[in-house]
Amino acid sequence: MERQQTPLQRRVYTVIFGTDTRAGRNFDIALIIAILISVLVVLLDSIPEYQQRYHLEFLQIEWVFTLLFTVEYATRLWCSPNRKRYALSPFGLVDLLAILPTYIALMLPQASSLLI
Repeated sequence: MERQQTPLQRRVYTVIFGTDTRAGRNFDIALIIAILISVLVVLLDSIPEYQQRYHLEFLQIEWVFTLLFTVEYATRLWCSPNRKRYALSPFGLVDLLAILPTYIALMLPQASSLLI
């Protein structure tokens, strides 16, 4: 069900979902860079020498990215004209699955292997 968007929601939607504007392309590039850095942090944390020395820093950085990706997902839901369609779309499901393991591991420490 399509819902009425405010002018702000339409503008944010254009930036987040559109690639035909400069702002949309810049958003996509920034998001790709954030994803790559997040993956790099996880990879570096898997190296025993780096993990022993920087594990706390890696964990803090990964939480920053998790919060960033959570805000991004929530913003996509907020500005989408059809929230359910976005949430159940392949992109929406991938976004949710990217952040969900961190929150599950926070609530259930025995599930910390999901973070990888």
